[in-house]
Amino acid sequence: MNPAPTPADLLAATAEECLAILGKGTGQDWSRPAGDLDWSCRTTLDHLALGLVGYAGLLVARPADRYITLFASLDPAAPADACLEGVGIAATLLAATVRTTPAEARAWHPWGHSDATGFAAMGVVELAVHTYDITRTLGLDWTPPDGPSAAVVARLFPDAPAGHGPAETLLWCTGRTTLPGLSRRTAWQWNGSVR
Repeated sequence: MNPAPTPADLLAATAEECLAILGKGTGQDWSRPAGDLDWSCRTTLDHLALGLVGYAGLLVARPADRYITLFASLDPAAPADACLEGVGIAATLLAATVRTTPAEARAWHPWGHSDATGFAAMGVVELAVHTYDITRTLGLDWTPPDGPSAAVVARLFPDAPAGHGPAETLLWCTGRTTLPGLSRRTAWQWNGSVR
């Protein structure tokens, strides 16, 4: 029997899947808006790199009341495939930090002080929903994987409705889609607090 994947494993597997599907669209126009976002597909990659490195930095510094002062960005002149490499590096840094952070460690986030498991889940959400946004624009058929989706819904969205598939629930929780009987959310946030 295989052991259950760790939060860092789920993050790494999600990053690998997201980067693989995004890699199929590198020859397209990344200046178009990503899904329903105001950001372009390219700007969304910057957001991913910034967020993933930022979460790693929060786990390292463990501030009680603020963001860290380290910001990561992608080379503005880099082509999409090189930007994807940068996002992969950022995801690897976060996964490595999650693996080495003591279970009792806590760090500030505006949506709830969290532990390494919570920050791994935040990284999965960022990767999954923004890959979904970008793939919609690039015409690539993709939805987030169910395993990581179920884990992050359970960890970050305690008010999530039951009875729906994990990926569909994650997309509803993050305002990307409707669910039967539930309209699309116009405002949302996760709860990273340790419960």
